[in-house]
Amino acid sequence: MSGSSLLPASLILVGAGKMGGAMLEGWLADGLPGERVAVIDPNPAPAMVALCAAHRIALNPAHPSEPEALVLAIKPQGLEAAAEGLAPLAGPATVVVSVLAGKTIANLKDRLPRARAVVRAMPNLPASIRRGATGAAASPETSEDQRRTAHALLASNGLVEWLEDENLIDAVTAVSGSGPAYVFLLAEALAEAGIAAGLPAEVAARLARQTVAGAGELLGRSPEEPGTLRRNVTSPGGTTAAALEVLMAGDGLAPLMRDAVAAAKSRAGELAG
Repeated sequence: MSGSSLLPASLILVGAGKMGGAMLEGWLADGLPGERVAVIDPNPAPAMVALCAAHRIALNPAHPSEPEALVLAIKPQGLEAAAEGLAPLAGPATVVVSVLAGKTIANLKDRLPRARAVVRAMPNLPASIRRGATGAAASPETSEDQRRTAHALLASNGLVEWLEDENLIDAVTAVSGSGPAYVFLLAEALAEAGIAAGLPAEVAARLARQTVAGAGELLGRSPEEPGTLRRNVTSPGGTTAAALEVLMAGDGLAPLMRDAVAAAKSRAGELAG
């Protein structure tokens, strides 16, 4: 069964900013007809207005009907103000898919009291180029058909991993949700190290950027595990081995990354509610 055949017969997207807009573009690319979509956003960007017009998507309809799927992509702090207007749209037969950071399934159900099937998802920034990584958890009332619909909606922008325990969303936030920033920091640090080694700043920046981007693309395309790829480019006694002795030392990258992920996970738990 194709992804497009699993997309809902009717869908309302609430919030058409960067993440909501990226998701919408993914659905359209996967074959979802614009006539099946409505977008609610009080301040849509000109590009979103044009996209809706081009695909005959209803933008801020006066009287939207209860949809098969309701996707929440507003800022988390905007949920309280928006909830009263959204509550009539989230009926017992609607699957609610939320990408609101920190908002739990219980929190969403409190604000959308008629909702039964609620999927909480944590995507990341590469979703904007359809290379995202998303962790998702569903309320017990979510049917298999609704779960498949939610999966199709989320998979339009990349990998989806389903979690049996919603509490693991905080760990997903710490690993993949915040993870792109860790990779960007690696590119920054590598460029700075290149400058310290004598390279001109512009050259170091370009080399570091392309190295991180190229290695990421190779990792994405290769069936090999990261450790295997690392060993494949590490000649015994060579330059890479010398660098890895530093990075893989007891106080090297691995413990730093564990501490960083633990800090992000702790903060995600503090922000949940």
